[in-house]
Amino acid sequence: MQSRLPDSPSPVSHGVGPLSDRIYQRARGVFPDGTSRATIERDPTPRYIARGEGAYLIDVDGRRFLDLNANFTTLIHGHGFEPVTGALEAQLKTGLCFANPTESEVALAELLCARVPRLEKIRFVTTGSEAVMFAIKAARAFTGRTSIAKIEGAYHGSYDWAEVAYASTSENWGAADAPAATPNYSGMPSSVPREVVPLRFNDAAGATRRISEHAHELAAVLIDPMPSRAGLIPPEPAFIRAIVETAHRHDILVISDEVLNFRQDFRGASARYGLMPDLFALGKIIGGGLPIGAVGGRADVMQAFAADTARARVPQGGTFAANPLAMVAGRAALRALDEAQFAHLAALGEQLRQGLRAAIDKAGAPFCVTGAASLFRIHTSHTPPREFRELHSTPSGTRVLRELTRHFAAHAIVLPNSAAACLSTPMVSAEVVLIVDVFADFLDRRADLIEALR
Repeated sequence: MQSRLPDSPSPVSHGVGPLSDRIYQRARGVFPDGTSRATIERDPTPRYIARGEGAYLIDVDGRRFLDLNANFTTLIHGHGFEPVTGALEAQLKTGLCFANPTESEVALAELLCARVPRLEKIRFVTTGSEAVMFAIKAARAFTGRTSIAKIEGAYHGSYDWAEVAYASTSENWGAADAPAATPNYSGMPSSVPREVVPLRFNDAAGATRRISEHAHELAAVLIDPMPSRAGLIPPEPAFIRAIVETAHRHDILVISDEVLNFRQDFRGASARYGLMPDLFALGKIIGGGLPIGAVGGRADVMQAFAADTARARVPQGGTFAANPLAMVAGRAALRALDEAQFAHLAALGEQLRQGLRAAIDKAGAPFCVTGAASLFRIHTSHTPPREFRELHSTPSGTRVLRELTRHFAAHAIVLPNSAAACLSTPMVSAEVVLIVDVFADFLDRRADLIEALR
């Protein structure tokens, strides 16, 4: 097959540049591994960014890249979105933060509660991890139980119980009918995994059985409707029904973690997939690019945070919770994110996924694509996975994905190492065509490497 793109520029021209290298050497003097976030990707040096413009990044060496990461899906409007920057400029002139509440937090809360079914009351925090943590605490206070069930391989931030069984491997994930509650970090208290019941995604029968067996101890079932790090796999309707019906039969709360997947639909991912949660954890796009999180849901459950006349059952504070900068940025971003914009993103996403699949079919390559709306993920297997265990990467698959991200970087596109990525509203069909063409070019040029996957 003839390549549709010119020869790839050298990594020196479009990979990590010399100024990024120099900054990284400075960073290694102050950070344990040269970075301040475990999620920073390097090859072997991180790319340092000077600024963003719409759907593009410009690094410190002056190179311009199409951004398919968007700060881990946060920047749904891309970089420098004028309604957000305008709202921030106005707020900066009146104050950065206060100990008192502001009307801006009420306005953002009203917008979210009006938009999302079953979101009756809400509280703002500073991160998605906090949102998940406080949702679990509220469920414990409401039910009087302490354990949770969660999906094997799903990421829910940095709260001990939510981290269990996130990084399981084939060596320790246990039996298919009884997934192991594996710790996520060295030193996790041994009591924590004993209070977590892992479930396999899209295993309706297994979820029904496991939730029922542990009903007497479960406060909540924590579920991301389409867990990104577990594959961006769509939930099967029978699985969603099994979770909700079994949990509610036993008076167990359902927590929908939509920190990432809220970007799937105007009303959020739960509405899209028919999930009926009691609590939500939100974040990322609701802050317009600033740090934010939110826990919300049923009014009676959210009453756990109320302190009108006495100490709340679940005290929740935070110096920067409901920070007015995040409130005005989030409201500006969401007001601009109307149903027409979601339709635009959905159309682009479908065009992209179909284009990637057509390139795969034409090359006869062992790849497949998952995702929905503005999200997509490329897998190194012929068959789309149904759950976490089916996507567990092989050494050859990891090597192919690393070369794929290098190929994209050589063509001035930032593709995350996992090949799980997103689109943003400034993008148009031309960017989708470019992404597909670069992927097709990789399939053509690296057929020898790809052969190892067969």
